[in-house]
Amino acid sequence: MNRQSWAIELNFEEDENRTACTATLSGSGAPRIAGHGYSRRNPDDEPDARIGEEVAAARACSNLAHELLEAAATRIESHTHRPAHLNA
Repeated sequence: MNRQSWAIELNFEEDENRTACTATLSGSGAPRIAGHGYSRRNPDDEPDARIGEEVAAARACSNLAHELLEAAATRIESHTHRPAHLNA
């Protein structure tokens, strides 16, 4: 059995009201794909960096998952020469 291990690294950029996150996939054989997610603090809410990071990270991981499905669909289509229909 062939075993591989991929990792997701989350990197954040923040200011007082906005958090951006990039989720990058790495590992042997991992496609070079990244997902991006953002959160913005409501001006009426107290600042809490952790909440912004959690929301932005969740959105970045969700975007990464969609990018992976698109990459897999493209690879399937290159083999089958037919449209691939992958659902999340």
